[in-house]
Amino acid sequence: MTIRFTRREALATGAAMLAAPAFAMDDAAPKTIEVQMLNTNPDDPKQKQVFYPRIIQANIGDTVVFKSVDKGHNAASSRGMVPEGAEAFKGKINGDVEYVVTAAGFYGIECTPHKTTGMVALVVVEGEGKLTNLEEAQGARHPGKARKVWEDIWAEAEEMGLLEETAMEKTES
Repeated sequence: MTIRFTRREALATGAAMLAAPAFAMDDAAPKTIEVQMLNTNPDDPKQKQVFYPRIIQANIGDTVVFKSVDKGHNAASSRGMVPEGAEAFKGKINGDVEYVVTAAGFYGIECTPHKTTGMVALVVVEGEGKLTNLEEAQGARHPGKARKVWEDIWAEAEEMGLLEETAMEKTES
């Protein structure tokens, strides 16, 4: 069976084939992810002083923007919870913070004045070597209510499958 195309059909098919890789590349383009710093969780008003969401999934090169929605908050990296090769940071009170993630792994985030009340978050960055700092991050010490909040965050991250190897790492094993 022979299939014949008109010149117009052949050009349209060729153009579509050339455009397909461009659409696929858009999925890999760095993204901006917004995290709000709030006095009250909009999903659970009993939770006070929160990052929303408190678990963030990102890829290397993505920018995480911590938005100062309510006054009195900042975003800072938690001691012992930054992957090797990534820089720690500390934003100003009432200021937005833009942080470009540069290494795969687990980043602990805290609001400096409210960390003892449990205002913490986890950024999970996918990629090769993601699990390298997992044990250190899970072993980090936290004051006050933050200890219990971190237990909840780690349990939730495990339920979400975020504490496992990435698909790329599984195929290389």
